[in-house]
Amino acid sequence: MKLPLRRAARSTAGERPGDRDRQVGWQVASLLLDYPGQQTIDRLPLLRDAATTLPAVMGEPLRAFLAHVEATPLPQLAADYVETFDLRRRCCLYLTYYAYGDTRKRGLAILRIKHAYTAAGFSLTDAELPDHLAVVLEFAATADLAAGMRLLHERRAGIELLRLSLHDAGSPYGLVLDSVCGALPPLATRDRAEVERLAREGPPEEEVGLEPFALDPSLIPAGPRGGHR
Repeated sequence: MKLPLRRAARSTAGERPGDRDRQVGWQVASLLLDYPGQQTIDRLPLLRDAATTLPAVMGEPLRAFLAHVEATPLPQLAADYVETFDLRRRCCLYLTYYAYGDTRKRGLAILRIKHAYTAAGFSLTDAELPDHLAVVLEFAATADLAAGMRLLHERRAGIELLRLSLHDAGSPYGLVLDSVCGALPPLATRDRAEVERLAREGPPEEEVGLEPFALDPSLIPAGPRGGHR
């Protein structure tokens, strides 16, 4: 990620997240969802400081994940990241994959996201794909919160399936997704139905013979939820 983390005024634990909380929390999450390297370790003091400013629904899971990062050697963090996000298709960080699979429709959806970035003056490097969750979160945090919120809402079912899949796999990264989702509205009925369908069937019109995600639909929350599952 390219931009420095911004600090925020402290929020009380019982508050619901406001816009500033979303900007700070989602930038922290975007940095933590990037491939872990020495830069991640160097940022830990600033990330911890930022997490303490957030309402509990966002800050508590981030602080728990940061404690995990501090207690885990960097080579193990890197290996866990690859195993989680590169080798588990149901833990994909590319949000358009959940809706479109590997189809031409996905390419059009990625292009639409890129146009939103361009309109806000947000540029990417050649190594970054627009629909990567870390990139979408950074865009919302540092460029255009309203447009970023719209992109996240459009991919709400995929984000929730990712969150549940990470917890189902026992991954500490589920905590980061708890924080991200803690600043989003509760799942609508339509989104819950879509999560169930994706868990049962996988992305539509698969072209590469992928298996369904096989996530237990009973894990999907039936109503408003907090930051932790």
